[in-house]
Amino acid sequence: MHILRLLPILAFLLFFAFFTITSAQDSHLGSARVVFQTNYGDIEFGFFPKVAPRTVDHIFKLVRLGCYNTNHFFRVDKGFVAQVADVVGGRLAPMNEEQRTEAEKTVVGEFSDVKHVRGILSMGRYDDPDSAQSSFSMLLGDAPHLDGTYAIFGKVTKGDDTLKKLEELPTRREGIFVMPTERITILSSYYYDTNLDSCEEDRSTLKRRLAASFVEIERQRMKCFP
Repeated sequence: MHILRLLPILAFLLFFAFFTITSAQDSHLGSARVVFQTNYGDIEFGFFPKVAPRTVDHIFKLVRLGCYNTNHFFRVDKGFVAQVADVVGGRLAPMNEEQRTEAEKTVVGEFSDVKHVRGILSMGRYDDPDSAQSSFSMLLGDAPHLDGTYAIFGKVTKGDDTLKKLEELPTRREGIFVMPTERITILSSYYYDTNLDSCEEDRSTLKRRLAASFVEIERQRMKCFP
């Protein structure tokens, strides 16, 4: 009976902890959004520019250059990570000189106190902490053992349903990696700014209000000054 009485309290504490972590993450989010269109659905993510400014600049530039188009998720480990391949070796399409130059750059490790929980974006790297290039993971669960040793630079904002689809795909193990048996291709990508979208919506609303005001003024003019 005592355990049953504690269940609502435990549920509340878990919800409160989740809400607190989510709120803390959202406070780091900038206004830029990127969408990866995969053959299993779209995944949208945003950046933490104040947490990892150099990493964000690098990844966002790769996106703007179209480097992730025709790339793929080479690793899907259910409950752990879905990892995007390095663009130099992962793309189906050839790279131009500008793309390759940017993709081959390394980024200094920007480690923070942000936690590795589901939805977080975390850079891949080799043993050298400053060896990150273009590969990164989308967390599929909590991974506290990665905290402080891998650079977190953003989070998934939409598309968790797509990540769940990826988790259900058949896989095979190659060494430490759990890999999908079929290719998960990033068919294309695009980006937008939530602030600009908000302004566009405000402009549309203002135009509608001005048009309505004009109609009302004209109605009153015709009534009072026939």
